[in-house]
Amino acid sequence: MASRSNCFYCREDLSGKKFVRKDEKQVCVRCFDKFCANTCTECRRTISTDSKELHHKGKYWHSDCFRCAKCYKNLAKESFTSKDDRILCGTCSSREDAPRCHGCYKPILPGTENVEYKGNSWHDECFKCYQCQKPIGNKSFITKNNNVYCSPCHEKKFAKQCACCKKPITTGGVNYQDQPWHSECFVCSSCRKPLAGTRFTSHEEKVYCVDCYKSTVAKKCSGCQNPITGFGKATNVVNYEGGSWHDYCFNCKKCSLNLADKRFVAHSGHIYCSDCSKKL
Repeated sequence: MASRSNCFYCREDLSGKKFVRKDEKQVCVRCFDKFCANTCTECRRTISTDSKELHHKGKYWHSDCFRCAKCYKNLAKESFTSKDDRILCGTCSSREDAPRCHGCYKPILPGTENVEYKGNSWHDECFKCYQCQKPIGNKSFITKNNNVYCSPCHEKKFAKQCACCKKPITTGGVNYQDQPWHSECFVCSSCRKPLAGTRFTSHEEKVYCVDCYKSTVAKKCSGCQNPITGFGKATNVVNYEGGSWHDYCFNCKKCSLNLADKRFVAHSGHIYCSDCSKKL
């Protein structure tokens, strides 16, 4: 048997020398480094007796090699976690576990202002309008073709434009001659009264309320001298030699027979039926 004062491997006398006890055996420093020392998981070199050794889950490191796998920060005196056989510092571990921003694809760290929408997450400053690229913040927004727009940009890009003021129509509106109008823009060309939901007519590409059309635009009937509006009973008009009549006013001057669909004779500025014209 080897003496207790001898190295287990080389049997060198260890009296007065530095040695290491390994599994109840005395081993000189040289033999310990050669036969017993652990191998560093990081640098793959022997962890000698004069090096500080760290171990975790059956693996060993030099204290200088025990670093975060992401940022390489030394963790010999720091808290850490292990993930997928990697050692990570607290910050990098949080980054690994954090959801990714749908805008910049960087992690959204705990405590960071963020926006969640339809299963995706964004940093607050990355949730931007597709058009103007300004952060949405706490403002309202609309999605179109999987893109996010602030309300002003959505209105400008997609809303119908009023035929009058050329500004977006966000709600309601009136359609006239295949063109959209704001209700407040669709007004009588004369008195400016809103025409939405009321009766109106047009003349030379302008629209008029019934009262203004009667007083400023409509021709006067040569028979009754009232305006010919084209509304209701006054729908049909008879035109003859520069004069205009309601069809029901186009009557024989003598017998009052309606001549709208009959033969007539004009004499001295008046209209007569065939029979009455023979008696003139």
